[in-house]
Amino acid sequence: MSAKDRLTDALYGLGWGAVKKLPEPVAVRLGQTIADLAWKKRGKGVQRLESNYARVVPDAGPERLAELSRAGMRSYLRYWMESFRLPAWSAERVKTGFDPKDVHYLTDGIASDRGVILALPHMGNWDLAGAWVTTKLETPFTTVAERLKPETLYDRFVAYREGLGMEVLPHSGGSAFGTLARRLRDGGLVCLVAERDLSSSGVEVQFFGEATRIPAGPALLAQQTGALLLPVTLWYDDSPVMQGRVHPPIEVPGSGTRAEKTSVMAQALADAFASGIADHPEDWHMLQRLWLKDLDPGRAPS
Repeated sequence: MSAKDRLTDALYGLGWGAVKKLPEPVAVRLGQTIADLAWKKRGKGVQRLESNYARVVPDAGPERLAELSRAGMRSYLRYWMESFRLPAWSAERVKTGFDPKDVHYLTDGIASDRGVILALPHMGNWDLAGAWVTTKLETPFTTVAERLKPETLYDRFVAYREGLGMEVLPHSGGSAFGTLARRLRDGGLVCLVAERDLSSSGVEVQFFGEATRIPAGPALLAQQTGALLLPVTLWYDDSPVMQGRVHPPIEVPGSGTRAEKTSVMAQALADAFASGIADHPEDWHMLQRLWLKDLDPGRAPS
């Protein structure tokens, strides 16, 4: 392991080991302080966040974009402070820490035993939402995690999420899709973060008027297993309670090839994500390149 990898692993270990012991008001202030320092430094991540917000809020001028990026960094650090502290939260704190709207789509789907796929963008705190599902709804679920470097950091994330009641599968290796399909056929729940996939297997969609690619997995799993596909968006308000919405199910088209059905469903998923992000752009934590035009400047929007 390189010196950089050892430092990265040590910093995350420090976060989970030390931040969870802080009083909540202290952790909140610490997160805001780190966020503001990072925002003032205007590194590549902050600049990219601002550039992405410019797509979401096209009429925003420089001052408004700066306000959004500052709020976005505070939201992002709130996610990290909460995540570091989640293992120390009581069951009651988890149950009352999230207030999703239209949750009947999820509870009805779980009761139907047909299997449910929850698909989320990088908004709010998806780990808290997952902990709420396993604690409040007493429903375990399966998710997929990207293999991080160093391997010890990946192991930390897996142990952390398993400690919250999740089954975590590695993204690489090729077996995740089959395992997810089996869980769904058994009437289980699968949760996937699904608004960014720049691999060759991603499905091209229009997102805020420009082309990008999102994972095909949620749509393919719904087609193959008959499971319910539900988009979810998350956001923060001024309270300690995270907000969220379970959107109406995305249905499998009645006709067309598998590729055509997947394209229609992926676009519907992207549209649901876009509606939530447009309402709460500062809680969308996208500090990376997303649109194909940013990856290939010579490419015009489709």
